[in-house]
Amino acid sequence: MQQNEKLVELLSDLVKINNDRVEGYEKAIAQTDDADLKALFQRMIDESHTYESQLNEERVKLGGDIETGTTVSGKIYRAWMDVKATFTGDSRHAILASCEYGEDAAQRAYDEALRTDTPMPYSLRELIANQKGALRRSHDTIKTYRDMEKVS
Repeated sequence: MQQNEKLVELLSDLVKINNDRVEGYEKAIAQTDDADLKALFQRMIDESHTYESQLNEERVKLGGDIETGTTVSGKIYRAWMDVKATFTGDSRHAILASCEYGEDAAQRAYDEALRTDTPMPYSLRELIANQKGALRRSHDTIKTYRDMEKVS
């Protein structure tokens, strides 16, 4: 039973980071008028909704409840984004740099989940690894967009 509780908590952390990601990209959409970025950010939101749903399904299988929260660090990050926008403006580069910072946080959360010493079913480890890989590709997309907007 204790093993399941640890897995439920681990999955909770991943759900929360995906919820942070959704809120971060919603904030990014509000900060830009660029249609291409809005479409990209909406794709990232949809991706995280899918992952959140898959992770919550696994939580329920393990005896947990549906997780709907965000992380404390995510709330701090979004507040920092607001402050940063005040000083740097809503330039494409600034928005994309903030998004890349959030993507880095998601990668760290997934790395921690995969490094856990708590035994987990292969199917769950595979789900987490697949999500991490897809999130890595999203990170790289954001980074590519940001690099194209580098301030000279």
